[in-house]
Amino acid sequence: MRKGLTATMRKHNSIKSIFGAGKKPKISDCDKPLENPIPQLSAIANSVVSRCSRILLLSPEQLQQQFETKISDNVKKPSSYARNLLEFCSYRALGVLTQCPDHLCDKDFRRLTFDMMLAWEDPAIGSESLIKEAPPRKFPSDDEDVGSLFYLNSISMAVQVDKKKTVGPEAFSRIAPACPAVADIITVHNLFDALTSSSRGQLHFLVYDKYLGSLDKAIKYAKSLSGPPLASSLPLEEGEIILDVDGNVPIQPVFQHIGISAWPGRLTLTNRALYFESLGVGLYDKPVKYDLSEDLKQVVKPDLTGPLGARLFDKAVIYKSTSVTEPVLMEFPEFKGHSRRDYWLEIIREVLHVNRFIRKFHLEDIPHAEALSKAILGIFRFRAVKEAFHIWPSSFKTPLTFNLAEKLPRGDKILEALSNLLELLSTGRSDDKMETLENATKHSSGSYKASSLSTLAKLGFTLIKEIDTFEKAPFLDGNIIVGETDTLELAVRKSKYDLGRAQAAHETVNQVKVEGIDTNLAVMMELLFPVTESAKQIHFLVSWEDTFKSTVFLVIFCYAIFWGWIKYFMPCIFLILASLMLWHKYRNKGKQLEAFKATDEAALVLIILTMVFMLVPLNSIIMLVFLEVYTREMPRRKASSEKLIRRLKEWWVRIPAAPVQLIKPEDDKKKE
Repeated sequence: MRKGLTATMRKHNSIKSIFGAGKKPKISDCDKPLENPIPQLSAIANSVVSRCSRILLLSPEQLQQQFETKISDNVKKPSSYARNLLEFCSYRALGVLTQCPDHLCDKDFRRLTFDMMLAWEDPAIGSESLIKEAPPRKFPSDDEDVGSLFYLNSISMAVQVDKKKTVGPEAFSRIAPACPAVADIITVHNLFDALTSSSRGQLHFLVYDKYLGSLDKAIKYAKSLSGPPLASSLPLEEGEIILDVDGNVPIQPVFQHIGISAWPGRLTLTNRALYFESLGVGLYDKPVKYDLSEDLKQVVKPDLTGPLGARLFDKAVIYKSTSVTEPVLMEFPEFKGHSRRDYWLEIIREVLHVNRFIRKFHLEDIPHAEALSKAILGIFRFRAVKEAFHIWPSSFKTPLTFNLAEKLPRGDKILEALSNLLELLSTGRSDDKMETLENATKHSSGSYKASSLSTLAKLGFTLIKEIDTFEKAPFLDGNIIVGETDTLELAVRKSKYDLGRAQAAHETVNQVKVEGIDTNLAVMMELLFPVTESAKQIHFLVSWEDTFKSTVFLVIFCYAIFWGWIKYFMPCIFLILASLMLWHKYRNKGKQLEAFKATDEAALVLIILTMVFMLVPLNSIIMLVFLEVYTREMPRRKASSEKLIRRLKEWWVRIPAAPVQLIKPEDDKKKE
């Protein structure tokens, strides 16, 4: 017992020597010659490993020996040996450092983690860092409510002066997620893009340091909300944490609109619900709770609002569910723009989506708390980026984990991979799952202890009351494995590939510009042109303006109905459309397409529909369509139906838009 206590005290003193206020080694000094450096590593990599060894109370040689014995042979190849050894030492050291509640505010921690990224890019002896030239980023326009004077000027200048001290996206994505508070593997690339949006895709220490400082402030702000008087005025349940509050300043309240009535008040978001407290005479009334954790068919989206129900200002969030009789609108007034509303819309949706994820995969106990912890830390990061750099990422660039998974192509696959990892945390796991857990943590170099739930607890947020169970549970952060790619990371990479195709197709939509006419209207008019023309021709025949043509049409149609040829009409239409699509596509192969663009998949679908209509009786087709629509929401079919609809939508958005041409008919009267 005394030996264990002594070892614990020694480790504590070691951490204190790194983070304490007393005399400590300068961990940012990479040029100082080291004793007994590892031959395979570069100077900066040796410096990082030396600092990691002091944190772990081991010599660099002992760390290398552990790497040789504990890590599988496939990650010890000569080409990647130095980098994987660096990852091994870094992950083990970060597993210790992140146990300190104040690690984010420590300058030495920030410098060390950044040096780990620098060393990751230049790990081997004799290698030289190459300055990667990234494409120039688009700067915000003057009328956009984004950008920071410090961020857009000072940081950009610092990067230009000191390019060698910057890191790229791959190094950031391998090191940053090892600290769950700093980044998450699903959104790490989006976070990097946000931090480097004006520095040509390279992260400078000044930006990284500013981000961690802002993140530390965001966490401490959220922690301050848990005390009186705010927490005591709300009916919070066990494990419910206040994430943010707005409207507590009387001159800038939040307005709740129900029907034509509006009340000013204070809005509070927790990891389970929204609370609105209307402002009375100097006091807040009893809070109204809008539960986000239950399955209430909830919808949260942006909307317009105004006085007496007028739809004038785009500054509101509308909430609909089966628990409210009519929609509730939360208005966030501000003088210019709607950034205040957009921030609240995103974090409310994140809480809504993480609770849907928990219900969908039936997560309980530690997996339930781990999922919530990931969402909570994501909201803290989102607030930190907003406060420090005033950046508003697009829908596919959000740093919110579950929001992003809902929007990405094959995002459901990402959530499935995440749920499989969380399954390993279940306290009631079987022997097979326990064996899987041991295999998953065997090569993780101790990084599995740095989970989101563990980090959140160290920061002072309690989601689980049973502290004993919490401390004994093996927390798994399966995203970080030395020299290997986790299943979750693979799912993210596949999704990013599909996202690139979807964004390329979206750019073709943006290129459709019709002067003086709304783009969507123009596209719709062009797409519906064959339908409108057909309707005009049918109306012309039905009106009997030309007796001969109307009579011929009537006779032919009646003859087709009598002999049962009507069932071949749809197949013929589909076959003609498919033939036209393929003919136009391959006739113009290698040439600029003018007014027709299509895909082989769309033509193939039309050909399949043709064969179905020709070979299957019409009454059977009607029966199948009826059964498909009517049983879509059955418990046994609901998941597969949602997946099918999602795949169809993802396929549709990857189809490039055709150029639109609107030609106005010449006015004969004007010519005359």
